[in-house]
Amino acid sequence: MFKDYEHHAQYYETDQMGCVHHSNYIRWMEEARVNLMEQIGCGYKAMEASGIMSPVLEVHCQYRSMVRFDDHVRIHVWVKEYNAIRMTLGYEMRDAATGELKTTGESRHCFLDTGGRPVSLKRSYPQWDTAFCSAVQAQDSR
Repeated sequence: MFKDYEHHAQYYETDQMGCVHHSNYIRWMEEARVNLMEQIGCGYKAMEASGIMSPVLEVHCQYRSMVRFDDHVRIHVWVKEYNAIRMTLGYEMRDAATGELKTTGESRHCFLDTGGRPVSLKRSYPQWDTAFCSAVQAQDSR
């Protein structure tokens, strides 16, 4: 099983009302996604060194409860869907101390070569395809 990512809310991330500005949750999703991909064995640095990019196609975030300065948020991220060319990730952000659900989200990505053309990991990078498939199975068995 993969380890959840934890973020400590910083003062600069808050707005005048003292709560974390909504745009920061998307950044935290990216931090958690990068962390998960490292754990899976498909880190962005290695992928980009091999000429593969994984841009965001769309992102959704539903805010349920405010996060404030100095809160610790545990972010559970998982691979919801994967077909070797595209993937969808799910996110749950919870207060690390209480477990209260703060935010849920989803992001969709694809895999492209440096020329911007779609790449099938199954065909071109079977080791990464196997790793993503294993991550889906790990979540399904949770």
